Amino acid sequence: MEGMPDLHPSAQRVADSLIARGVRGPFRQFDVSTKSSADAAAALGCDVGQIASCLVFMVDDEPVVVVKSGALRVDTAKLREVAKGTAVRQASPGEVRAATGQPIGGVSPTGWPNSLRVFIDDSLAQYDLVWSACGTPNAAFATTYDELRDLTGAIPISLRPSS
Repeated sequence: MEGMPDLHPSAQRVADSLIARGVRGPFRQFDVSTKSSADAAAALGCDVGQIASCLVFMVDDEPVVVVKSGALRVDTAKLREVAKGTAVRQASPGEVRAATGQPIGGVSPTGWPNSLRVFIDDSLAQYDLVWSACGTPNAAFATTYDELRDLTGAIPISLRPSS
């Protein structure tokens, strides 16, 4: 498989599950952290908008994943509306790990212990290639908006600010 370095065991498990679902990568592991979108973009040599960050929010105590462009912030009022919730907050590190089995900054869009509701930022569609975490804060894989949407069953939403 293209770009298969020796991955951390957690990243390798995620990569194996992605490969089993047809994802070709490449997969990358770094000596530096790619925990933030800016760090990931610098390590990968791409635009920060091409980073598909997976963030976990609690919507009425239900963990919900938002796959978003690294260039945008999540408008929690908008998320509350599209998720049809009454209260939204960012999940704590413990809640993120419980929901996904992965640490903050390394949450992959797949490989979780249970099925989660997922929303995807439609601004990622403008890029031919996007990069997402691969289960650790030091590993990433290349994919596309369409592939991410298919992998996750995500509901497309717009996170672009209203004009």
